[in-house]
Amino acid sequence: MRILSQYPKEIKVFLAASLINAVGSALMWPLVTMFVFDELGRSMADAGFVILVQSLGGIAGQLLGGALYHRLGVKRLIIGALGLNAAGLLLLPLLSHSWPIFIAMMGLIGLFNALSMPAIQAFIGFRFADRRGELFNIVYVANNIGVAIGTALSGFLADISYSLSFSMNGVTSAVFAIFFLFYLQRVGTGGDSSSAVKLKKLSPQNASVWSLLLDVRIYLFMALGTMLINLGNSIWNTGVSPFIISEGLPKQMFGYLWTLNGILIFVAQPLITLIKRLSARTITAQLTASALFYLAGYVVILTMHSFPGMVLGMVLTTFGEMLIAPAIPAFLSENGGKQAPFYLGLAGGIGSAGRVLGPYLMGHLYDIGQLTPVAWLAVITAAVSTMFFVVHSLVNRRYRIRQAALQAHAETAAATPQ
Repeated sequence: MRILSQYPKEIKVFLAASLINAVGSALMWPLVTMFVFDELGRSMADAGFVILVQSLGGIAGQLLGGALYHRLGVKRLIIGALGLNAAGLLLLPLLSHSWPIFIAMMGLIGLFNALSMPAIQAFIGFRFADRRGELFNIVYVANNIGVAIGTALSGFLADISYSLSFSMNGVTSAVFAIFFLFYLQRVGTGGDSSSAVKLKKLSPQNASVWSLLLDVRIYLFMALGTMLINLGNSIWNTGVSPFIISEGLPKQMFGYLWTLNGILIFVAQPLITLIKRLSARTITAQLTASALFYLAGYVVILTMHSFPGMVLGMVLTTFGEMLIAPAIPAFLSENGGKQAPFYLGLAGGIGSAGRVLGPYLMGHLYDIGQLTPVAWLAVITAAVSTMFFVVHSLVNRRYRIRQAALQAHAETAAATPQ
């Protein structure tokens, strides 16, 4: 990863805005369960239901955001989604006293928050095509720094007022929308501007949804692998967390694991760069390597029922996270052409389904046999996801070989005298 000072001012401004928005987003998500249980006086089952509704809204938002990119345009989609998200968050404290309205609002907030994600990722891929992989990685790191800051601040703000946390999130979302309003006017709109980066026309701009879905090479195996990774990663909240409590360990030790996660994402970048250079040079290889790191981490948790095992498992799975997070948007931006926003939303929606299913499945398994069956499920999902990523790599390698052969044949035919 290059030194940040070497990047143009345009990129630095974008990263700063992303960091501020990540801080605001992190002010809210750790407090939803506490707010429902403490402030509204509802049960933990009700709190879980709210998280489920919000997650389903997020899946719908990613799918819808990808489909609407070319219909609305990047500017209207990003600014509109962020503006609606800000409005929902600012109204939430006023409407939270009605339980049905609160549930509906949380679903809409999940929808609006996710609606802009495919558009922002596509904008990065289109605008900075010559360094998109590197930029996706830097945005990922910046967002994690923002999450760490926001999570730390959320506890202090909650002591003052839950509503203040929600409102601050709304303010940062509104600021992000205003930033994009001026930013896009100044730099253009990526794939929609003739002055922007040239795009590979790998699929026609007006292709039908059905024809895009049939091109499974681009998205399907990668999205299924990601869904399983996200499902298995639920082990932390639905396996490791209750295990720490049942073992009588201090609850803050679970927080230490996530502190370690945040530190590694920042300081272990040189190691990840070395791994990419030595054994995972292509994006598809990075996906497979990511799944193998997750698999190794879950095997450690399965075999070492101790806090040192959890620490080692967190180290290994964090390496997996650092490989997969920037690789997915980079691959789809590179191979999706003008339809990259659609595929970003589609793959994001399918992948997010794992976060919805994981807590439910692992919660039942933990009730049956505590950590062991939960860890087994995580191991199985990581193993199967590795297979999906291998298939994804093979299918795309064959496609590139076939395209290269067709291009060589066409050049030979053009050079042959008639």
